[in-house]
Amino acid sequence: MSEIDPITLSVLAGRMEQIADEMDATLFRAAFNPIIAEAHDASHGLYHASTGDTLVQGKSGLPIFVGVMSFAVKAVIEKAAADGDLADGDIYIFNDAHIGGTHLSDMRLVRPYFRDGELFCYLASVGHWHDVGGAVPGNYNPAATEVFQEAFVLPPVRLARAGEVNQDIIDILLRNTRLPQSAMGDLNGQMGALDLGVKRMDELLDEYGAETVSAALDALGHRAEALMRSELEGLPDGRWEAEDFLDNDGITDAPLKIKVALEIAGDRMTLDFAGSAPQCAGPVNIALPTTVATAYVAIKHIFPGLPANAGVMRPINVKVPEGSILSAEFPAPTGGYTETILRMIDVVFSAFAQAAPERVVANAYGTINALSIAGKRKNGQPWVMFSFYGGGHGGSVESDGLNHGNAPISTATIPPMEILEAAYPVMFRKWALRPDSAGAGAHRGGMGAIYEIEVLEENGAEAFLFGERGRFAPKGISGGGDAALNAFSFEQDEGWDSPPLASKMRGIKLKQGQAVRLETPGGGGYGKASERAAADVARDVARGLMSEELADRTYGAAWREVSA
Repeated sequence: MSEIDPITLSVLAGRMEQIADEMDATLFRAAFNPIIAEAHDASHGLYHASTGDTLVQGKSGLPIFVGVMSFAVKAVIEKAAADGDLADGDIYIFNDAHIGGTHLSDMRLVRPYFRDGELFCYLASVGHWHDVGGAVPGNYNPAATEVFQEAFVLPPVRLARAGEVNQDIIDILLRNTRLPQSAMGDLNGQMGALDLGVKRMDELLDEYGAETVSAALDALGHRAEALMRSELEGLPDGRWEAEDFLDNDGITDAPLKIKVALEIAGDRMTLDFAGSAPQCAGPVNIALPTTVATAYVAIKHIFPGLPANAGVMRPINVKVPEGSILSAEFPAPTGGYTETILRMIDVVFSAFAQAAPERVVANAYGTINALSIAGKRKNGQPWVMFSFYGGGHGGSVESDGLNHGNAPISTATIPPMEILEAAYPVMFRKWALRPDSAGAGAHRGGMGAIYEIEVLEENGAEAFLFGERGRFAPKGISGGGDAALNAFSFEQDEGWDSPPLASKMRGIKLKQGQAVRLETPGGGGYGKASERAAADVARDVARGLMSEELADRTYGAAWREVSA
């Protein structure tokens, strides 16, 4: 069946997306750790049987996983070919970031789906486990110089063979984590999600037949490619460049450049990252699969109507220089990949703003501020509170930026403080918007946030921060202003102190009653500040989002007449 009618195609596309969505929901309900259960740092999808290309991904999963999970499935295809005995009911598991992208905290499970004895496609599940060993609880080690200091590294291995789980693999996994109960709960949740995916695929193929569903999958890829080409044809041809910097690599206090050249020619686009910093000693490197996936995420933001399908990338050439921070080789550390891909998205947006500013927003806050606070309870049981935190998004041609949003690399939400306080011996003294943090503009950026977290445990705790934007602020576009810098401080007997490297530090000793404070950046502004309505400035001042001094200095005094 070479062709499929549009109505059937639409129905099948919805059904398969629903399968991935239901797999997402199954894991979110079953997972033990709040990074999956509350923040939804996970994803599921269907992948091509021979190429591993993304066919369908759930709407609730992280966008970054659309691309990287394709590389993960390809790695399993290669491993299964080497093993030579792939069977129905097999499940492969691994976390090697240089093969499958992102970082070692993301545990990937890949399962072949068979129909009538023939391989039809692959189902895959990825979730951020709370702790997978390494030198730092929660695994964001800002001082790592190789992957072995970040977590234990698991290559693709067979977790289940023909439906029989290999307990030896599980034993190895649980022996290499500070939180074995959490790991086991997350693993069971992921295996349950894959089981559900198999069941729903059986139902779908029983109803429509393998030939029709296969034709639909092929058609979805062609349609995704055609949509992307159509979008590109509507843009001006040309070449535009942008660059930005990471604060440092956590080892040497020197900035690291991320650069892109964006070129559009008819129905094709090139993203060339030549000129980006070379591979560095610290953990802000990323592997090539992550770089390619990040290019997809940036494009999906710019063209939100595009589907989660590998066909989108067929007209796009992503060039990455060998030996760069964006194509790191094993065993280079990659634990802080989130910070680097956020900067990648920023430079793509900044370059695209020169071609079609109405299509993009100014830079968002640009760091997840990965913060771990860990210690031991009175009974000796270890506890690890790992979370990421929000900030402001960039202004756009339509509106001000979103206040206190989650990072644009994902749909992951910030875990509620009630959940964190219930699970760990901490108390949030403050969780509020950060005044004067937004970039100025006709449409200002969104406001960042202030978090202040006190340790309640008698034994005290140790804190570890992996952030960015402490030295290079989120940029505005089309004449908009930059946002405030990221600021981190921690309480000691002598008062409040700050990290020497601005945004990264490990081994911060905290006594009971002492706290850490995050003041996250806002988003960059869009358009000239002189074009902002005086009434909007007056409203921000009245709501406490902007001080009178900053309003006068940035926008002039016209707002005072409105407020009077």
